[in-house]
Amino acid sequence: MTVQFVLLQNRQRKTRLTKWYTPDYTQKQKQRIMTEIGHMVTTRGKAKCNFIEWRQFTIVYKRYASLYFVVCVDKNDNEILAMELIHQFVEVLDSYFGNVCELDLIFNFDKAHYMLDELILGGSIQETSKREIVRVMKQQDDIEQKIVDERKQGKGKKKKNMGISQGFF
Repeated sequence: MTVQFVLLQNRQRKTRLTKWYTPDYTQKQKQRIMTEIGHMVTTRGKAKCNFIEWRQFTIVYKRYASLYFVVCVDKNDNEILAMELIHQFVEVLDSYFGNVCELDLIFNFDKAHYMLDELILGGSIQETSKREIVRVMKQQDDIEQKIVDERKQGKGKKKKNMGISQGFF
């Protein structure tokens, strides 16, 4: 399965996350595509199928709470697998954030991108284990916290050294 791009949009069609796996589009074309797909997905009836034939691709989407998760795959790819990919991404987000909401994605967009990068690499599924992705994310959090702590300790030592050498005591 080859993923062309992933979009997360809310009901007002505001894009909360995008990841493009193809260099075929300019920034202007990407904006137009996000608007077009956002309109198609948000105005579609609930009773209709979650697969849309679009250009030479298939759009697969699923709504979770106020967010639409959209994946664009090749026409010949398995739509059910794409739906499972969306569900896997939502489960990973839920496991990490604890019942993920739109604000989690707004304020932690970098972590959402990291999780998506663990799940999909270069348009292909890389990791299918939810536990493994969450483990890697927690490991990354530990490394970030260690760096922050080291910087705080380094600034404290620097201030003490500056005070002593300049005679402020």
